[in-house]
Amino acid sequence: MPAASIAIISGWTLVHRLGGPGLILLGIVDASFIPTPGSMDALTIVLAAAHSTWWPYYALMATIGAVVGAWLMFRIGRKGGKEGLERRFGKQKMQKVYDRVERYGFGMVFISAILPPPMPTVPFVLAAGALKYSPTRFLTAFTLGRVLRYGLEAYAASIYGRQILGFLTRYQRPLLWIFVSLMIAGAVAGLVIWQRHRRTSPREPAKLAA
Repeated sequence: MPAASIAIISGWTLVHRLGGPGLILLGIVDASFIPTPGSMDALTIVLAAAHSTWWPYYALMATIGAVVGAWLMFRIGRKGGKEGLERRFGKQKMQKVYDRVERYGFGMVFISAILPPPMPTVPFVLAAGALKYSPTRFLTAFTLGRVLRYGLEAYAASIYGRQILGFLTRYQRPLLWIFVSLMIAGAVAGLVIWQRHRRTSPREPAKLAA
């Protein structure tokens, strides 16, 4: 088994054993430039299914982790500005995100927070920061979205816990490899973005001098 896969599986095992605090840790990582698609939803469901009476706790911990991570990215977008984001993601792509955030504001942040993958969240969070969107309105919209998303998932898992755990046990191996593949894809995407940023950054002074 590749070393990267072993590391990812070990990381998943660690956050699973940590329970609620593991959700906070994973939420912060998931909101970064190295996303873990679906991992927060999966861990919330697994924990709530295994401990059905604790489902509000796991929903709350997942929400806290996601909001803390999103707030950090919001501040990064606010500090880096539109120019920094356009260097990382491309001007045309970010312009579409800017247009949606400027037009729908609160609703766009809320929708990006409540919808599960493949709905992207990080670009909208960064765009809200770069556009100097109200921090209070951003936190309110994002928190409401995540409360509904993780609350519904955890509650459903608490009701259908046996079926969910039975399904996970039956298909544990293929599901694990799907999760590992998504994690590796997220890590590769983050690395590509970082490499692009490194290539474009040294050219900026030359452009300014010209």
